[in-house]
Amino acid sequence: QVQLVESGGGLVQPGGSLRLSCAGPGSIFRIATMGWYRQAPGKERELVAIVTSAGSHSNYGDSVKGRFTISRDNAKNTVYLQMISLKPEDTAVYYCNAKSPWWDYWGQGTQVTVSS
Repeated sequence: QVQLVESGGGLVQPGGSLRLSCAGPGSIFRIATMGWYRQAPGKERELVAIVTSAGSHSNYGDSVKGRFTISRDNAKNTVYLQMISLKPEDTAVYYCNAKSPWWDYWGQGTQVTVSS
């Protein structure tokens, strides 16, 4: 069983910032496209951001463009999501994803709550 371990979620006020981290085993991390997805109550899971294995290309959901930044440190087998200018509508469980042509793994999720 492949484990992706997320951390960094929590409660933050509107306009605040958070950084999420996700660590995984090197055997999958070095070839995986890594991504962050989120799911709010009563809504479908949606793409937040993805980054290719070498970190050369990234893509973002429309609602987070300009506010969120995905990055990866392949030496540490870790992917990050820097979130700024957070809004109440960013409240959701955030999931880390590792994907290749052969497999698709998910983390357990970390709660992000944006509220005053």
